[in-house]
Amino acid sequence: MRFDLHNYFRSSSSYRVRIALGLKGLDYAYLPVHLNRGGGEQFTPAFRALSPDAVVPVLVAGDATLTQSLAIIEWLEETQPGAPLLPSDAGARAWVRALCQTIACEIHPLNNLRVLKYLTGELGLSEAQKLAWVRHWTVPGLAAVEAMLARRAHQSRFCAGDEPGMADCVLVPQAFNAGRFGIELDAYPRISGIVAACAGMAAFADAHPAHQPDAE
Repeated sequence: MRFDLHNYFRSSSSYRVRIALGLKGLDYAYLPVHLNRGGGEQFTPAFRALSPDAVVPVLVAGDATLTQSLAIIEWLEETQPGAPLLPSDAGARAWVRALCQTIACEIHPLNNLRVLKYLTGELGLSEAQKLAWVRHWTVPGLAAVEAMLARRAHQSRFCAGDEPGMADCVLVPQAFNAGRFGIELDAYPRISGIVAACAGMAAFADAHPAHQPDAE
């Protein structure tokens, strides 16, 4: 099956899917969608035909056109062999999904590019005010993730065990975002340890924004 990934190098949701594809050992065609050039290539009619809400990533897999990073990762887990991204136990899977949604639903939307553009554009906030906004929402979110990780019965190398999975795919890009906005991870030793463990693996290193063909 051919995989075409429409994504942007710095998009954290795209970053998640790149990691998941790497962990599954799947090759894919990298199709860049520049979110700033020309007003944003995601708003073109051609891209909206793939993604009605004009967001990346989009994974085209055979006859399927898939949107929303968590849904794409779940689909990869359900349809593709290779390293498992979710635990076998139902309770553990629910915990992983909760951790993923804490990041993807509670932290990420509030530092998303289109939100930040609205703050500095229509609302007229300064760069300093924008960064204050990002930190206001990101810091307590990271604290919540750290607390969830602290309550694990088994303090494993990765989020949910001794091998990386879906939660690590979501955590690492958010840690990257935190660094972009000057948020240190020293206060979060479990997050920091997991990010360091992931950094030594090819699937994570290859998916890093700096290593993408459209990186600036």
